Order: sequence, then C-alpha cells, then structure tokens
Amino acid sequence: METKRKALGKGLEQLFSNEIINFENFESEIVKSAKSSDIVEIPLNEIRSNPYQPRKTFNEESLKELAESIKEYGVVQPIIVKKSIKGYELIAGERRTKASKLAGLETIPAIIKDFDDQAMMEVALIENIQREDLNPIDEALAYENIIKLSNMTQEEFAKKFGKSRSHVTNMLGLLKLPNATKKLVEENKITMGHARALSKLSDEMYIDSLSNRILTESLSVRDLEHIISEEKLPKKNKLNYKVEEKNIHYTIYERIMREKIGCKVKIKENKIEIPFEREKDLERILEILGIEITGD
Repeated sequence: METKRKALGKGLEQLFSNEIINFENFESEIVKSAKSSDIVEIPLNEIRSNPYQPRKTFNEESLKELAESIKEYGVVQPIIVKKSIKGYELIAGERRTKASKLAGLETIPAIIKDFDDQAMMEVALIENIQREDLNPIDEALAYENIIKLSNMTQEEFAKKFGKSRSHVTNMLGLLKLPNATKKLVEENKITMGHARALSKLSDEMYIDSLSNRILTESLSVRDLEHIISEEKLPKKNKLNYKVEEKNIHYTIYERIMREKIGCKVKIKENKIEIPFEREKDLERILEILGIEITGD
C-alpha cells in the first residue's frame, strides 16, 4: 500500500495515512492550522468549480436552505481554493460557494492553498463521497475514479471508506447500465434497488424496456425481481468489473493545454488531438504554439 500512496497528489498524505479515510478531519485541520491572516475575502465571480468535481447536479432546495442560513449567520467555515491563471479554483466548499451566490453575497471567506491538479481531483472525489448526497451514478463514478487514481483494489477501497465489498461492486455495476436507464437513476425516477436488479442483466434494450415499465406501472423492486425471475432474462454470469486505465498525467496535460490554446484537447494512444472549425482557428493555435508557416 505504501507504494500506491506515492502516486497520490502532494498534500493528501495525511488524508490517506489513516486506516479509514476521513475528509472532515482533513478539512478541519486545514482551517484549524490557518492563521487569521490566511483567511481572505475573495470575489465570488472569480471562483470556478473544481474541474474534477464529480457532482453534476445539486439539490436546489438544500442550496436555498443553506443560502437562507448564510444570509442570517454568514459563511461559518471558509472555503478552500487554489490560485489559477484566471481567478481561483475550488478545492472544497462547492455548496457554500453556490449558496453564497444565491444569498446575494459578492465575496466569500477563503483559504488559499497550493494544491496540484492531482490533489484537487482526489479532494473533490473524496469530499463528495463522504460529505454530499450524491445520486447513485455520480457516486459510482466517484468510486471508479478514486480506484483508478489511487490504484486501489475494490477491497482496499471498501475498507478505506468503511463500505462493504458487495456495496462497492453493486455501485460500480451501475456504470454498465444503458445511458437512458442511468439518466433515470440520476434523476431519482428509479431507485437504487431497481437499478441494482437491472444491472445484473445483459440485454440493453430489455433493460430500457423494464426501466420504462418501472415508471409506467409503478413497479416495486420486488415486482421487478419477480418479472426478471419469471421471464428468465439473460443475466451476467459474474460481474467482472475492471476500471479502464488512463494515465492521470494525460488528464492534467489536457487541462493545461486547453487553458493555453483555448480549445478542447484530447491525449490518447500517444497522440494529441486538437480539433478546430476554421482555418483562422488553426492559425491562432499555431501562433500560440509559436509555429510559423512561411510560403512563397
């Protein structure tokens, strides 16, 4: 395990050094060790989300409640950010930032830390798993990313986060559902119990069909399991989940290049892809890269 820890971003050794990971302790230690002069007010309009934030949706009602609390009591705990080329990037405190904007604030108390990109990814994933009410698909994606990022086995991950191995396996299995069904899970239109039963099936068209029946016929999980059993639908023999490996540095390089040239960059299979729409775009990219084209 010691070898695997070396792959983690700088600044997270403390978080990963305990038998069970505890994000609350990690963040409180940063706040506790900060001097009063380390906490500064920064403009909300200069803050952008952590690019590695796994959460795609936020509970609007919950944000409104937090905004009302902030109006009355202010922001109790500062957010944590890092300085970027343009303003600041969030390390921790996404909900506080969004709620402060809803509350009509122009600035927010913050602690500025010099975390690298890999550390920011780790913090975003871990914070969401332990502190936020993620929908099952976002949670499964967070599990997948941490396992890939830290090179943990599913068993090591389960132990670190105080989960059962079967829970981790079931969560990762949701990622194999068809996109339409995953969307229903994200929107809480079908439950985790339904999704888990569907994830054991292999026919994607049939899975989507059953998903629609869950909605139109208000099927309970027991009803769904009975249908699957009666109709003897093809099941997967065994869930052999393997996280697709991607060089973590590629993600970082893609982001740096995207910020430099102002367009999407993809790095894969030892190739760099930079798409452009018009010749003017290509000329602009070449100029930024310092490439001169001369002709007759």
